[in-house]
Amino acid sequence: MKLDPTKMKDWQIAEAAEQSMKPVGVLAKELGLKDNEVLPMGRQLARVDYAMVLERLKSQAHPTAKYIDVTAITPTPLGEGKSTTTIGLIEGLGKLGKKVTGAIRQPSGGPTFNIKGSAAGGGLAQCIPLVPFSIRLTGDIEYITNAHNLGMVALTSRMQHERNYNDEQLAKRNLKRLDIDPERVQMKWVIDFCAQALRNITIGKGSKMDGFEMESGFAISVSSELMAILVLAKDLKDLRERISKMVVAYDKKGNEVTTADLEVDGAMTAWMVETINPNLMQTIEGQPVFVHAGPLANIAIGQSSIIADILATKLSQYHVTESGFGADIGFEKFWNLKSRISGLKPDAVVIVATIRALKMHGGGPTVKPGIPLSEEYTKENLKLVEAGCDNLIAHIEIVKKSGVRPVVCINGFCSDTKAEIKLVRKIAEQNGALAVYSEHWLKGGEGAIELAEAVIQACEEKSKFKFLYEMGTPLRKQIELIATEVYGADGVTYTPQALKKAKAFEKNKELKNFDTCMVKTHLSLSHDPDIKGRPRNWKLPIHDFLVYKGAGFIVPLAGEIKLMPGTGSNPAFRHIDVDVKTGKVTGMF
Repeated sequence: MKLDPTKMKDWQIAEAAEQSMKPVGVLAKELGLKDNEVLPMGRQLARVDYAMVLERLKSQAHPTAKYIDVTAITPTPLGEGKSTTTIGLIEGLGKLGKKVTGAIRQPSGGPTFNIKGSAAGGGLAQCIPLVPFSIRLTGDIEYITNAHNLGMVALTSRMQHERNYNDEQLAKRNLKRLDIDPERVQMKWVIDFCAQALRNITIGKGSKMDGFEMESGFAISVSSELMAILVLAKDLKDLRERISKMVVAYDKKGNEVTTADLEVDGAMTAWMVETINPNLMQTIEGQPVFVHAGPLANIAIGQSSIIADILATKLSQYHVTESGFGADIGFEKFWNLKSRISGLKPDAVVIVATIRALKMHGGGPTVKPGIPLSEEYTKENLKLVEAGCDNLIAHIEIVKKSGVRPVVCINGFCSDTKAEIKLVRKIAEQNGALAVYSEHWLKGGEGAIELAEAVIQACEEKSKFKFLYEMGTPLRKQIELIATEVYGADGVTYTPQALKKAKAFEKNKELKNFDTCMVKTHLSLSHDPDIKGRPRNWKLPIHDFLVYKGAGFIVPLAGEIKLMPGTGSNPAFRHIDVDVKTGKVTGMF
């Protein structure tokens, strides 16, 4: 059956491709894995026992794969095909005869059932099987949700018991009074949907046996510190130690209350044990892809896991990993957080751009999901494209500051014109990037050969990779560097509450070597999602901070961004159904 993206929907292409996909055992064997290193999860999926593989390979001389990160310009709310390009590049490298692997993030149920849909790619550049990838996979996000909420159960029940019992009664129950401050509870509950109605709630209403009454709320599961810990953990011991350091709340004297204080850290780790092993899937063209950790780099770290990347770089010649959203958000965290902890340095960085997004940044009409695009986006408009390239240049400069030469991939749409493509390539190359037009959505690996060749060329150039700041740099200096050197701000402002916390953190020797993991909108280089292009003459406002001691991060909250997204008026779940005769899910995209 010929797969034609112009006539078939993504889920139809995926369903057809799945009829001839490699059995997961064959995929694993081609990758160089032994039978006992593969943990089958049905016919199409498997986990990989990473510890067993790394132990086997430890004594073998094996060159580390070329390491490529895929990021993007500031996207429209529709997304610009970063995951599609990641899969397309993997397929393109495969077409050139390279042994290639990929690592992408498991999609969150929030975006999947909301506006954006799945993150499996699109057209002929997809990761399959689509439905398990998009909904359940092997349960990682569900395990994170349960482990996180178990921590909240431990906290809230402890607060109830401390209210109901005196110190002597607590001692009989082998409990020490923690004296938790209900107004300084850092964690919220989590659920993996975009549920704005749960952002702010009151819990514990009723009698004294119904819990401790206080204000609380929900965040989306993938924003949990546990997801950041999964990204960063190098083994189960590291995972266990990081979970025990998580700060859940503070007592009335301002001391931290951790999961270890609540004696729930071991049980939380028990929920997380299986998540440490990466999930093995494949592209439509049969290249292996590890799916591990989660998305949303605007409110989380938004990276595929260190374990998946370390594993893959020992099994292939080229390894393509993915960072969330634009270079200001996802790549900055890949650059200064993930690479610092993993020790892996990128040989090349791909910046995905679309003519559509460049037109929006050049002053084009508002782009909204569910509303047809204005004709400015479907007809040639060189003026808008040229103006919008200011945003592209900003992202090129961000990547160049890391010491790596970027490759700009113009992700092809059928409405793009030759003149528009030529203009973008010219501007990108004038600003120090390699630039190619890629048709992987339409043609799969065949359409990504030029992209793959450009990436190989970039990998051969000597990288001068360097971090934006060194460990031990004071917190406010880290934030200033990110704001001015990455976002293009003139400086940083703080609310009185945020400034007080920042000063206290800087005096805390235990936090001296913590990195900064910014929470900021992905829809603008600034903190304001409505400001497009390359904003100038502005300052980054920091409203508050969170402390992720397990991950080793201080988390500044910039602007009015929330850790629980909202569901739109035309969500994807309206179009998803099940064929009751076959049990197949339809309408996934």
